Amino acid sequence: MIRKTAITITLEHIEFDDRIVSANGFISRDLFSISDTRPTFYMIGSMGLASSIGLGIALKDPGKKVFVFDGDGNILMNLGSLTTIGSLKPKNLVHIVFDNSVHESTGSQPTNTNFVSIEKIAKASNYNHTFTVRTEDNFEKILRKIKKLKGPIMIVVKIQKSDTERSGRISISPVEIKEHFMSRCNIS
Repeated sequence: MIRKTAITITLEHIEFDDRIVSANGFISRDLFSISDTRPTFYMIGSMGLASSIGLGIALKDPGKKVFVFDGDGNILMNLGSLTTIGSLKPKNLVHIVFDNSVHESTGSQPTNTNFVSIEKIAKASNYNHTFTVRTEDNFEKILRKIKKLKGPIMIVVKIQKSDTERSGRISISPVEIKEHFMSRCNIS
């Protein structure tokens, strides 16, 4: 499965008003091209900080689920956020890492996820539930299962590099991203 397929599957299984923070690079680009009507904070730059921003939103708005759409390269840049998430234990945080073992948007340089397990790091960091999935069917099964679980939850989705499926850049400014997110979350 490629990232765009995995993101589409995720959107089919989460509530329309759940909050989404998406990591920079192709994750935000793909999400923006699929659906720009949800409360989504697209990262532009700030590699590795989607998990930290998602944690802040989850703590501020505990009545809403917060989904962090992260990449393997992004989370490897900020592993410290996993220990903070694991210690603060936001029950409403679901952290999905789309892992293709490369920094795809900068030229497909390899990451170390062929040698290091992000799921094991999350488990050691005290996430309540951790999963690794490799197929669409298994991913959908886990997305249904987590509806009954309390976070923090980590799902590592093993994906393939998307050589032919390239989404364009996000066509709204960082200020518009912030304003759209705040208005869709009813934050003034």
